[in-house]
Amino acid sequence: MTDHLFNLHGDVLAAMRRGPKHFTKLAFVLSEADEPADTELSHFRDRIAAAGPGDELTALWHRTLTSWDLAEQADWSDAPPRTDARRTDAYNRLGFGADLRKALDGAVPVFKEPGPTVISEEFASWYSRDSAAARSFYWNSYEQLLRRKGWSDAAVAGLDEASHAVVERLSDPTRTEAYGARGLVVGYVQSGKTANFTGVTAKAIDAGYRLVIVLGGTLNLLRDQTQRRLDMELIGQENILRGAEPSDPDALVGIDYQDDEDWPAKFVSHGHRPFNIERLTTRDDDYRSLRQGIGALEIEKREKHLPLYVPDNLHRAAARVMVVKKNKSVLTNLLKDLRKIGPILREIPTLIIDDESDQASVNTSDPKKWESGQTKRTAINGLISELLGLLPRAQYVGYTATPFANVFIDPSDGEDIFPRDFLISLPRPVGYMGVQDFHDLDGEGTAEETHVRGIHDDTGDRLQEAMDAFVLTGALKLYRADRGVPEGPFRHHTMLVHESVKMDDHADLALRINTQWHKAGYTSHEGHARLEKLLVDDFAHHADDGLPTPSAYAELRPYVSRARQLINAGGNPVVVVNGDTDRYFSQIDLDFDRTPNVWKILVGGTKLSRGFTVEGLTVTYYRRTTRQADTLMQMGRWFGFRPGYRDLVRLYIGREEPLTKTQTVDLYEAFEAICRDEETFRSQLSRYAELVDGKPQVTPAQIPPLVSQHLPWIRPSGRNKMFNAELVEIRSPGQWVEPTAYPTDAADLRHNAEVWLPALEALDTDPAVFVTLAEDDRGSYTRYPAKTAVLPHSQLLDIMSRLTWGRPDLFAPHLAYLKDPGDSGCATDDWVLVLPQTSGRTSVEARIMGSPPLTLVHRKRNARGVFNRVSGMAHRQSAERIAGLHPLSEEDPFATRFHQHRRGVVLLYPVVDHALDAPADAVARGCIDPAKVVMAAAFIPAFSQTVKQIPFVRFRTIDSSRDGEAVVTAG
Repeated sequence: MTDHLFNLHGDVLAAMRRGPKHFTKLAFVLSEADEPADTELSHFRDRIAAAGPGDELTALWHRTLTSWDLAEQADWSDAPPRTDARRTDAYNRLGFGADLRKALDGAVPVFKEPGPTVISEEFASWYSRDSAAARSFYWNSYEQLLRRKGWSDAAVAGLDEASHAVVERLSDPTRTEAYGARGLVVGYVQSGKTANFTGVTAKAIDAGYRLVIVLGGTLNLLRDQTQRRLDMELIGQENILRGAEPSDPDALVGIDYQDDEDWPAKFVSHGHRPFNIERLTTRDDDYRSLRQGIGALEIEKREKHLPLYVPDNLHRAAARVMVVKKNKSVLTNLLKDLRKIGPILREIPTLIIDDESDQASVNTSDPKKWESGQTKRTAINGLISELLGLLPRAQYVGYTATPFANVFIDPSDGEDIFPRDFLISLPRPVGYMGVQDFHDLDGEGTAEETHVRGIHDDTGDRLQEAMDAFVLTGALKLYRADRGVPEGPFRHHTMLVHESVKMDDHADLALRINTQWHKAGYTSHEGHARLEKLLVDDFAHHADDGLPTPSAYAELRPYVSRARQLINAGGNPVVVVNGDTDRYFSQIDLDFDRTPNVWKILVGGTKLSRGFTVEGLTVTYYRRTTRQADTLMQMGRWFGFRPGYRDLVRLYIGREEPLTKTQTVDLYEAFEAICRDEETFRSQLSRYAELVDGKPQVTPAQIPPLVSQHLPWIRPSGRNKMFNAELVEIRSPGQWVEPTAYPTDAADLRHNAEVWLPALEALDTDPAVFVTLAEDDRGSYTRYPAKTAVLPHSQLLDIMSRLTWGRPDLFAPHLAYLKDPGDSGCATDDWVLVLPQTSGRTSVEARIMGSPPLTLVHRKRNARGVFNRVSGMAHRQSAERIAGLHPLSEEDPFATRFHQHRRGVVLLYPVVDHALDAPADAVARGCIDPAKVVMAAAFIPAFSQTVKQIPFVRFRTIDSSRDGEAVVTAG
């Protein structure tokens, strides 16, 4: 049946390419009616008000209004995007009345969610909203599928905006000159990156890209999952069946989804297609070599004398899609087949999506070991580089939640995958449970209390409690499903136990859990009593008020029995998921798509720690340590979407786990630290993303965003991925900074004395000023005299900036912190300069370039030419009180006198090098040659007890082509 209203509105909106116009007048012209029909708007209002999910007219207006809401620059409105004022301007130009506006606002709320953050090179605009709408067959199908799956309007609009931002920065597929863009998209762990690159793929195929290669991780588990998602949500039934009817029994022979319970009902159906998508890999078969011959890769051309990228050819040719592992033999076979095709390769607009692009793709060979002019590449990186070279029209887009390794790639390596054209940070999706839901970063929330539990308590290990929580939450899911929770029935219910990457450990742990399960007595009085106590003491306190929760355990008890049966199906509640299929412990093929219900406790390592989505994950017992932030973050399988049961999620995590034989670490603290690393990185992107006069402030190559490290023992990435990382800033509120690499050249020492001289001349020479120390073991106090001055921050910064250093690179990161006036920069207004003075028999005073007499100290450099330490430990304690690190004390009037908010302390020592002179020998007539003195300082920036300040370090990428050039930095 013809949808007259939808067709009319489609024609009218298609004519509004430059923005909204008066709707009724335009509809009158296009409909060729005798007179305007105002009743059309009343019919429109009624339909919008009554429309249910999937209504095509509502979807049409959603796309249109949202595109107007989001447009960064609109000739027809002065209102900023994402505001009610912008929407009002649109309605005014459309000529809509109050009732229709109200109906549309109800169906299509103003899109105010934050959009993606983009750092980009300038690019030629070719993919406007108009051109995207003109060719949008596969995107429209994907959008409609998402709405049928229950995606909200905001979620669909956000995906539309983010995927559009990627595609518009690719090269125009019809462009005459070949160009391959390089980009990186940064999401959150298990936050829907696959949905984003599926949307990008749909739009790219619509726009004219005719070969899509998805690098689907390094494991079959992830590759298979990715292939199925693309088949189900983008490629669709007709393309899988190659045009045959789903009801034709002969067509189903050999189809890889005939045993999939979601086939064909949940696989998108396109009906008539403007062009086909041909799969070159299947659910079960990675790329080996083309069974149907090289012809499968030879793309047909309607106008054979013209290049493929000419629109008449491009938009009539079928697209090819393959999902391949990042595996040496797989990629080698692919390259071998591509080379056989010949010159047409140079004409094929290609999109390469690299899922988990920080894994295997990055070159991890040491540049210092490369031969002159010859880059040595690791295997996968080399093969990806060859692939890009073979396909000059290939666009490379990496996807990752842990981008640190990617941004440490040398930008000047033209054959590598550094995101030279764009870097896009996706917003945190609505409904996503991430690190912020498990860590109270501002100290005011209840995330830890709700979701996080330690591995140990007063009674010992809490593995049994974690298993009890798994049974109990399974029962609660069944209880909710019976009471109409929209997300139920809960198909999968899982618990993850992750202690080690060693397969022998997995077998031992699985046996331990299995034994403990069968001793747990879940059918006994004791077992039910244990579960009842856990419900009352824990889950009842944190239940979501909007979801059904039993008032007493008796209500839940029947569901407990059912949950126990589902978990123990087959007589074993445990599944080991690793690569060791037969040797130790029985495994099932962990396939959440083909298996009706996976209700199991999963034990594993690498296979469960990157990319792969653990469906229904509710309880996690986690103890594995690592020194790499990106590896640790990728292990956070408990992050993700938990519709209908987010209040049931529990994380049991080690608080004192062994890192070395002598060092233990707090894994909960580690996850909080790397969350701060991640948020700092995103804030760096946001800082430079805003356009100035319509142009980018900086490009990815000009300012590789700074990567931070909030814990000293956990690096942003592996050492072999940080060869191009340069330490540029050390932020140290309330922490001592003591440079020890001072120059030895006489001219440099004299220069440094001259730089310090104005500060020395400002010293208070009152001998009555004494510094009080902390109490010692005998209950007495030690005092020492000191000369002091108060220096404004600008003066100290000027001094520190002008000094000559023996190793400038070692002090530069500290100087960067002192220079940063931002909210997270050096929050210090002024500094107390303290020169400790000794008065013993061996004490020697001298003037330096006319300064007041100062006590000299004797220090020795080590074999590397630096001092081990200059400051005396006894001199630091009052300084720490002044800087706010410790509370003031009545016994320390010196600190009380000098302490102020935002005030730091500098300890300064005139040092005579032990290897050159004794202090007394270096002094003549009460003076010392400044060329014989090292002016050595230690300082502690101001620390606030009320405002949380987090010390960390930051890195940036070394660009080997720009040695000596100025680089834009955060300072």
